[in-house]
Amino acid sequence: MNEHVEHSPHYARLYALLILFALAAVGMVARAVNLQVVEKDFLQDQGAARFLREVEIPTMRGPITDRNGEPLAVSVPIESVWVNPGVVLEQVDAITALAGVLGAEAEEIERRLLQRREREFVWLRRRVPPNVADDIRDLDLDGVYFQREYQRFYPSSEVTSHVIGFTNVDDVGQEGLELAYNDWLQGVPGSKRVIRDRRGRIIEDVELVREARPGRELRLTIDRRLQYLAYRELKRAVQEHGAVSGSLVMLDAQNGEVLAMVNQPAYNPNQRPLRLDDRMRNRAVTDVFEPGSIIKPLTLAAILESGQASATTLVDTAPGRLEVSGHTIHDVRDFGEIDVTRIITKSSNVGMAKLALAQDGQHLWNMLSRFGLGDVTGLSFPGESPGVLRRYQRWRPLEQATLSYGYGLSVTTLQMAQAYGAVADKGRLHRPRLVLSSDKQTESVLDPALADTLSSMLETVTGPEGTAKNAALPLFRVAGKTGTSRKAGAGGYHDRYVSSFAGFAPITNPRLVCVVMINDPSGEDYYGGKVAAPVFAEVMKGSLRLLNVAPDDLNLLMAEAEARP
Repeated sequence: MNEHVEHSPHYARLYALLILFALAAVGMVARAVNLQVVEKDFLQDQGAARFLREVEIPTMRGPITDRNGEPLAVSVPIESVWVNPGVVLEQVDAITALAGVLGAEAEEIERRLLQRREREFVWLRRRVPPNVADDIRDLDLDGVYFQREYQRFYPSSEVTSHVIGFTNVDDVGQEGLELAYNDWLQGVPGSKRVIRDRRGRIIEDVELVREARPGRELRLTIDRRLQYLAYRELKRAVQEHGAVSGSLVMLDAQNGEVLAMVNQPAYNPNQRPLRLDDRMRNRAVTDVFEPGSIIKPLTLAAILESGQASATTLVDTAPGRLEVSGHTIHDVRDFGEIDVTRIITKSSNVGMAKLALAQDGQHLWNMLSRFGLGDVTGLSFPGESPGVLRRYQRWRPLEQATLSYGYGLSVTTLQMAQAYGAVADKGRLHRPRLVLSSDKQTESVLDPALADTLSSMLETVTGPEGTAKNAALPLFRVAGKTGTSRKAGAGGYHDRYVSSFAGFAPITNPRLVCVVMINDPSGEDYYGGKVAAPVFAEVMKGSLRLLNVAPDDLNLLMAEAEARP
């Protein structure tokens, strides 16, 4: 009895210990039940939040091609590097190693990451070359990740830069057609859920949330072969004559499609980063100039249409000058009494001014408006200028006279190409197009017979007695007009010039219209017939050959072929 009583405290402690273990076991079971049943959804969500991520699926921007499917702008895959600042900053020498690979300052990287330490995503470098990406991988650093993106590449480089434009680092159009058709080209990125490991690497694709939709192709009317040819010849002329700038536009005379559009100076859209400056303007569309004598055929169209004169009407231009409202209009020499055709052949300002002063101002203004002057062409190109054509009610006699030979109004190179296209295609004006489509806008602005008369008159300009002998082509009949206008500045007009030539060929069945404008040539030659006409001839000759356009006189060609030994 005494012995039992003596050992009872030991049993009490044992029972207490057993009870304690039992309670612990019950607690563990209860906790397990709580974790597996009660808090199951919460814990799964928390686990997924740490390893399950929704990531963007990048999509390719649509390609831009020429009319034959040749690439002018394509997207190529490339990797960008991003980091988790908090993770990278905890690693010794990580920033120094990254700076060494990237060729950057370690202090600058560290400062940027410290400023964004609370974030989980910070771009380290966008669009790194493949060899740099491999070197960063070899560093084997925590918190450094890669994301696939796409970078725009322009195979034709500066040759098509003004037409195509370029995109920024986020692949959004900034200039040219990249900007105008950004929504069409851009596409829609996709999204998917993935499981990442502790180092941020994707180890499993879980679910496709939204399928990526790539951008759509944009096929242009541009012919890359003609574009290269036009670019080469324009660049050569601008450099040869020390000009400030130049533009050239070539249209298909039968439908208004832009086959070539080039400018100088140009830029390389593949060189990043790009800084917006004057080189990036598509001068053929945005820059205006006083056209000078290339406007004369359009003025003459109004005069002939009114019945005031015909191609053979005589006009006395002696003594080679004309006083109008205290201003003297000059010819290069005294042509005497000449007919209207010869006024065009010799480019007589006096003759044109006399004809225009006898013309109703409203009718003259109406004709120029019909040709599209004073209004945008409808090309839908960013920054297109409508030019300047003042209302006829504001014209004074001097303005009406000078307007007849290209002063007092402003045009773009594209507008003049559109107007000459109407003369070439028997009075049918085609709105220029840069994108291939079945949507054609054509309107009749001139009687076909009158257009044929103008074409015949313009052919004399490229003949032996004309001002544009340098624009003539063997076996092809060429119609065109030279232009040489003084540039206006502070205090009036100065001895600086715009040299131009506008024309089309072959006359019997016009296929190509081309306008060349050379701004401010600095050499001894500045007349359109010596500066711009040779560019027209070289571009037209090569283009007609590339397009297999038949000469006007096939019999002459066959006879020459038979005469060869």
